[in-house]
Amino acid sequence: MFERYSEKARRVIFFARYEASNYGSPYIETEHLLLGILREDRGLSNQFLEDAKQIREEIEARITRGTRFSTSVEVPLSQESTMVLRLAAEEARRLGNNYVEPGHILIGIMRVEDSLAARMLLDRGIKLELVREWVVKPSGSGSAGVSLQASEEAVASLYGFLATLESNNWVKSALYFAKNAQFIDSTGKRWRGRQEIEKQSEMLFVPYAKKNVTFRLESADIGPANCLVTNVLWENVIITGESAKSIHRMTVILSKEVEDWVIFLVQVTPISPDRFDLKIS
Repeated sequence: MFERYSEKARRVIFFARYEASNYGSPYIETEHLLLGILREDRGLSNQFLEDAKQIREEIEARITRGTRFSTSVEVPLSQESTMVLRLAAEEARRLGNNYVEPGHILIGIMRVEDSLAARMLLDRGIKLELVREWVVKPSGSGSAGVSLQASEEAVASLYGFLATLESNNWVKSALYFAKNAQFIDSTGKRWRGRQEIEKQSEMLFVPYAKKNVTFRLESADIGPANCLVTNVLWENVIITGESAKSIHRMTVILSKEVEDWVIFLVQVTPISPDRFDLKIS
């Protein structure tokens, strides 16, 4: 069920299951999902859920605590929580995201309006559309004089590039680069200029077009000179000389050139899969 969840979203579920066991609940309820978000996503919590201690106290005042049991005991999702996660996946698809993130889960909670967690959020004046806007906005997009529309255009260009990688259209992938762009591969070798990148495009891009390789946007921030600095995680990448199912972090820097957002730098960094080893049954 959680294959299309980011690591942060998976940890939200993990913490929700922990909260359910801590309160002796036979089900993972929406309030446990809310507590999971509070534990895992500080940025989201600071934006909408600043009174974390008060939220927990209110939950404890409104539920009946059972006998705490071991976290090794399997705890199913309640009907409302199942609906929350279904709606979270729907939101991710609607917003064009490859993975479900904690923000999508928060939106899912708010859409199950009769749930305890949703009522608490609505009582605090939290608006669904404001959460949606925060989820689609790259972090920091309001800084450096860059509009949300411009940031969305840059992210759209990024996703166009990533889509061409997945579709084996390597020549078209190279067209997303500026003339003086650079590509640094996973070994640290540097390729300079769009012409050279295009010439070597098959070698550079083929590892990311394999059947089981998946990507997700990890972060997007406005950098110096109003460029967009993004990090994309690629999973199950196979490179000669590296272990099978490697994870690559692809840092992609885009800037506006005339009317289009183009890529000025791609740097690929292999990272240890152990950092992302979280199993959810």
